[in-house]
Amino acid sequence: MKQLTSEYQGKLEFIRNPVIAEFLVMQEDTSYLESDLEQAIIGNLQRFLMELGKGYAFVARQQHIHTEKQDYYIDLVFYNYILQCFVLIDLKIGKITHQDVGQMDMYVRMYDELKRGENHNPTLGIVLCSETDEDIARYSVLHGNEQLFAAKYRLCLPTEEQLRAEIETQKGIFYLQHPELKEEL
Repeated sequence: MKQLTSEYQGKLEFIRNPVIAEFLVMQEDTSYLESDLEQAIIGNLQRFLMELGKGYAFVARQQHIHTEKQDYYIDLVFYNYILQCFVLIDLKIGKITHQDVGQMDMYVRMYDELKRGENHNPTLGIVLCSETDEDIARYSVLHGNEQLFAAKYRLCLPTEEQLRAEIETQKGIFYLQHPELKEEL
């Protein structure tokens, strides 16, 4: 299976950053809850799938995972049929924290152990937040991890100037997470 999907193993082309969610018609002021954001995405699922990129199919909302000791709920679960893997999305309305990254790392590990079948590639996890952080990218388990990603969402299209600045910021964060790719690109 890995040979058949080897041309698609560059996961980064399948994870948009930022995700422009203007179609949700929500305010940028973050006075909403994560559950409000989740409900708006579910209500606009077709548009959200198109914004995510190629190959995504919706699997579950608030998917329950039970361990021997506790219950966990993953905000959104998708399957990417091109990459042949599950993609977990944890929604955050504020700036990403190391706790968010640790939680997603745990979700990905649990999903791989408890839900993923043999014929699926390893699960990917995306913390979708309103603001990313260079320190988190450099010093957390996001650094060099091929299964975890932080992506920013925007509720309206940025101006051209904001877009240029955002591209440079995100490029810097990306290289902090994947320093080995800096020379390749």
